[in-house]
Amino acid sequence: MSLFQTILIVDDEPRTREGLRRTLDIWAVGRYEVIAAANADEVLKITRQKPIHLLITDIRMPGMTGLEMIKQLRHFGSQPVTIIISAYSEFQYAQEAITLGVVNYLLKPIDREELLQAVEGAIGVWKERQKAETAKKVIDQHVLEAEEGVYSPLVKQVIQFIHEHLHQPFSLREVSEHLHVNASYLSTLFKEETNLTFSEYVTRSRLQKAKSLLLTTNLTIVEVAEQVGYQTGKYFVRLFKEFEGMTPSQFRKEYLKKVDF
Repeated sequence: MSLFQTILIVDDEPRTREGLRRTLDIWAVGRYEVIAAANADEVLKITRQKPIHLLITDIRMPGMTGLEMIKQLRHFGSQPVTIIISAYSEFQYAQEAITLGVVNYLLKPIDREELLQAVEGAIGVWKERQKAETAKKVIDQHVLEAEEGVYSPLVKQVIQFIHEHLHQPFSLREVSEHLHVNASYLSTLFKEETNLTFSEYVTRSRLQKAKSLLLTTNLTIVEVAEQVGYQTGKYFVRLFKEFEGMTPSQFRKEYLKKVDF
């Protein structure tokens, strides 16, 4: 994913279009590429050539409306964060815009500060979406396969207990006592059904949650360790590196640099 992102402005009024483009160009100071298009046809051509990360579009345009254009982009797999602009306070359009995931609705004439505030908010939304998508991509397949398996009621109870108590330390014996079963029997049954030992499943589940927290929060490494049931940051870092091949700090830096806007 490129670190240099693109903002596309769409408006059939040349004066409005160029005014918005100049305003954002000055504000962006080279951080983002700001381009403009006069209609939906131009937009569809542009999106075939490069990804668009933030779309600012008028609703009423000749040929295809802004909302129809958003639907077309979705059909072709392009879902930029979108801000709608309009000269009219059109409740019906606003309602439909919400269903399409539009993050803001600005009325013309557009105030400069209001525009920049909306753009910065939209960039924040884009970052959060990218973080969430990145978090999905680093899911531990062993955990995923275990979670999606069909198990006996007892093993389902164990998995439920584990995920409800990831924030605190617990042992197989404590789980077996909670469920009123023999610990050795539970250990054998869990391994037979999930193909993972109880200990490995717990560790992988804790680290999976840790990876999600590293990518979606600003918690410190020690705070992440505590959130996933490890009482010392040092042990958490060692275990994380053993499973992931890098420290938690390296993991966060490596994956978050891919979602910088």
